[in-house]
Amino acid sequence: MKTSSVVEAYYAILMLHSLFLYFIIISSSHLSVTLADDEIKSVVVKNYTRLQLMSAVGPESLAFDCNGEGPYTGVSDGRIFKWDEANHAWVEFAIPSKSRRREWCDGSNRAETENICGRPLGLQFNKRTCDLYIADAYFGLLKVSGNGGVATQLASSVANVPFMLTNALDIDQDTGLVYFTDSSIFFRRWEIAMAVLFGDKSGRLMRYDPISQQVTVLLDGLRVANGVALSKNNSYILVAETGRTRIIRYWLQGPNAKTSEVFAKLPYFPDNIKRNARGEFWVALSNGQGRVQRSVEAFGDSSSEIDLRSRTSALLGVSTPSMKDAVAIRLGEDGEILEVLNGDDKMVQKPVSEVQENKGTLWIGSVVLPFVSSVDSV
Repeated sequence: MKTSSVVEAYYAILMLHSLFLYFIIISSSHLSVTLADDEIKSVVVKNYTRLQLMSAVGPESLAFDCNGEGPYTGVSDGRIFKWDEANHAWVEFAIPSKSRRREWCDGSNRAETENICGRPLGLQFNKRTCDLYIADAYFGLLKVSGNGGVATQLASSVANVPFMLTNALDIDQDTGLVYFTDSSIFFRRWEIAMAVLFGDKSGRLMRYDPISQQVTVLLDGLRVANGVALSKNNSYILVAETGRTRIIRYWLQGPNAKTSEVFAKLPYFPDNIKRNARGEFWVALSNGQGRVQRSVEAFGDSSSEIDLRSRTSALLGVSTPSMKDAVAIRLGEDGEILEVLNGDDKMVQKPVSEVQENKGTLWIGSVVLPFVSSVDSV
């Protein structure tokens, strides 16, 4: 067996082992979710269109440019592709670094080469400049012009602490400020299961100012900081704290500026967050092991920290159709659950890393699968 195959197999076994241990803990814990099942719109996705990738896999995040074209997505070999609707095909748009070697990287899905090839996760266009901003797990915060090409690195550390897993971003379209996350200062992307398992709390929410070119840490101590999304009026920003299965709201303006609070507790692990035109938020979810029942019993005060080691009570075993096989939820501006998107075993992709609503269509990304999905929103 080739060395690369051995290493890849080792990584896979390590991640599966870590996830197995973690889900043993999770499955015996109370999961808090505040909702009334008879008030939730529950939709099962049965018919969708696949935009098939031809080489690499894992279209984690999606973006549409200042002309409304796209989607664009980053994949496992470090490249960013644009969907060419006229030719019904993906075309290469950008790469994260000029040091990326095509002979090693193109078509790659190997964890051991990601530090060389890059792994673009979060994507967002500045609609005024048409520049695409990229959160790359290894190269940090990047930017590339609307013409594509080789991205420019904007930041790879803050206060002499390097980014280890740059994950997601959003842009204030009025000011150009870029908000992004670094999931951990200790664990790389392929080690993320270990970060969750061991309760790593080094995740950070940060802001990049394109004028001063400075990075500011807004919030730290997060357990696997993940997706981010600004509110419609830019008064606050949401950040997914995957390790605690919840969404945090950080206030940017108003009397609560520079403070944070729990915005929503979730039944599963949140990934990317995307705001729609109405000011609501789509949150991608992963239950980690297919169908997992949830508890309808609240764990206590929504502002209190939930310690994994203290959550050892047996799951109540109450199953509700609205959350069965949930792959995403739509949250209102106050954190209430408005809609649950469920996946049919034979039709919808799993796991889902992002759901983005654009002009009446839901676009769905996955960090492991070889295609992007699109469905008509209902």
